[in-house]
Amino acid sequence: MSDAVMIFASTEAADMRHVIPHEVHDPFLYVELDGRAYTAIKSLEAARMREVPGMTVFPLDELGFDDLRASGQDPDTAELNTLVELCRRLGVSRGLVPPTFPLEVADHLRGAGVDLQVDRPLFVQRRRVKTPHELAGIRRAQVAAEAGVSLVADAMSRAEVAEDGGLVLDGRPLTCEDLKDGIRAAFLRNGCEDAGMIVAHGAQTCIGHHAGSGQIFAEEPVTVDICPRDITSGGNSDMTRTFVKGEIDDELAFYYRIVRESFDKTLAAIRPGLPVAELHRISCEPIEAAGQPTQLTKKPGEVLDEGYFHSLGHGVGLEVHEPPSLNQNDAVLVAGDVIAIEPGCYRQGFGGVRLEDIVLVTEDGYELISDYPYELTPVSLPRGK
Repeated sequence: MSDAVMIFASTEAADMRHVIPHEVHDPFLYVELDGRAYTAIKSLEAARMREVPGMTVFPLDELGFDDLRASGQDPDTAELNTLVELCRRLGVSRGLVPPTFPLEVADHLRGAGVDLQVDRPLFVQRRRVKTPHELAGIRRAQVAAEAGVSLVADAMSRAEVAEDGGLVLDGRPLTCEDLKDGIRAAFLRNGCEDAGMIVAHGAQTCIGHHAGSGQIFAEEPVTVDICPRDITSGGNSDMTRTFVKGEIDDELAFYYRIVRESFDKTLAAIRPGLPVAELHRISCEPIEAAGQPTQLTKKPGEVLDEGYFHSLGHGVGLEVHEPPSLNQNDAVLVAGDVIAIEPGCYRQGFGGVRLEDIVLVTEDGYELISDYPYELTPVSLPRGK
């Protein structure tokens, strides 16, 4: 008999959501063995779980939970022993589990004779190629992302500039906080929830994942980096644009030019079989050629906080950040990957420019999933709902 694949989690965990398409809030055991799928789960969830194609469901009651409770075991111990019983019935003696498998459950199963081994590469590879259900959700999330970015562009384009340079919309200061509230509402209108959001301005745009706060001013960069999650599927998107209201500073225009060149060259190079380290190197070329530092030019041990100081991007799926990381590692792109490419260039105390979109790696190249312009000047372009 082959090794079993085992997950113990709720569907908030991406490894579980990858195999169970609907939400289950309480953790449960999922087992794959010899091409078949099994779950040990509370009876409350059994009916919906039986609707999952190919799933054999064992309610905990059928695994002896009531008898274990009657014998004096507390509910938690009784549930752990039902998992042991499932393994006994299926003949599971060895299981491969993700790094997030709970220690308490692992200890109990090992104590009952089930050998569990963490296999990170297995679970990474299982989720690299997106299922049709996940990809449909990612596309819906991208619609919500464009609706959110469009809301910011519309607000900035309509805002007036006060005497102190601050932006004012409908008689009120235009703040990062107000824009984030509007983006969250746009997400909900498009069937999504907030899985991460940055609306930062000025010098904040050079401070890592600074969420952004305060009133926005004319002639300063505004970074909009947002991650809607499709409620139905759990699929995410990740999108960044940089906007400026009014005259664009020469330094900022310079950053935009080299970041846009980096983005375009990177996009054109995407194909299955390409090492991610090479993709990262390609993204660095225009920025290095312009005299700006990157992760490839910094000295070992140097902490880089200006120029192109972060990696190219990351995989996107049931998590906003998931493999493959687009930096100097050994991963290779595969058809079915969804990746976010997000080059940027910045200066501390001033700010900078970042552009980001998600891309599907196809059998013969790539598909850019987004459909939104990249210009610094905000223009009202209705998207989504």
